[in-house]
Amino acid sequence: MTSQIESLKAIAKKRPKRIVLPEGNEPRIIEAAGVIASKGIAEIILIGDESKIKKAAGIQVIEPAKYPKLKELIDIFYNARKHKGITPDEAKNAVLADSIFFGALLVRTGVADGFVAGASHTTSSVAKAALYCLGLEDGVNVMSSSFLIELADSHFGDKGLFIFGDCGIVPDPDAEKLADIAISCSRLYKKFFSSSDPGRKPYVALLSYSTKGSSRGDSIDKVVKALVIIKKKAPDLDVDGELQLDAAVVPEVAKIKAPKSPVAGRANVLIFPNLDAGNIAYKLTQRLSKARVVGPLMQGVRKPCSDLSRGCCIQEIIDAVVVTAVRAQ
Repeated sequence: MTSQIESLKAIAKKRPKRIVLPEGNEPRIIEAAGVIASKGIAEIILIGDESKIKKAAGIQVIEPAKYPKLKELIDIFYNARKHKGITPDEAKNAVLADSIFFGALLVRTGVADGFVAGASHTTSSVAKAALYCLGLEDGVNVMSSSFLIELADSHFGDKGLFIFGDCGIVPDPDAEKLADIAISCSRLYKKFFSSSDPGRKPYVALLSYSTKGSSRGDSIDKVVKALVIIKKKAPDLDVDGELQLDAAVVPEVAKIKAPKSPVAGRANVLIFPNLDAGNIAYKLTQRLSKARVVGPLMQGVRKPCSDLSRGCCIQEIIDAVVVTAVRAQ
């Protein structure tokens, strides 16, 4: 069976976007950039030392200290953070010292369409760059993340395809934030798969240790409240909760536990009640089932950006650029 993640490459190639890789001095990033450019997946901008990076067709190298519009980027960053007490000198030092801030500001100013980082930086560093330099989308009150996950030879979800959220950013979202995470994840699914096939749509499950009142607890109450909020904000979205995982994805269990649910048994977007559950779930899925995983994909910010694991391989970098480029179209 053809990989659905792999099929996104064809979409990316139709309208190649400019993607910044701020960690341009990292060997894995350089190698991945060469593959991406040679296959026409995206136009790549590497941030790093021009004298140490071998240029190739489709790749631009920018050295922050030599960038002609550096002052403009510093001013933008200063104005975005001065309410937190940052000084102009501190803004300059931050932009020059942190290549992710610099890369995110290139996206902010339209020089690039998105950025991918994390090969040599933590998720918190990438998240700060996204939040500080790009800012939140209108109507969204939290930046979150999701993972695109594909299981081989599976009939669960969308033929083995899922979006998990949030697994990387928000430790313990309240009901309002949980609702925003769910809506952001559903939009991501639509961007990737409904655009090319209107017959495909997200089925969103708000997960819990309870199914439709089978247990009680504060976290269950939060999930139930989030469902009410989502239905007001996105009334056309197929969403339900609270659902246990088996009720959400296994049709036979859904018939027993939630027979009237529009989502149970076919959920392809799984929303976890907190970061503990989400992070553990995605890592279990990745390691025990050898799933193909892309993410964390940052959500709720104005321009697309993606994080990488510091242990990422070349293919994972390429996958992150592919999905970021598609999001930018």
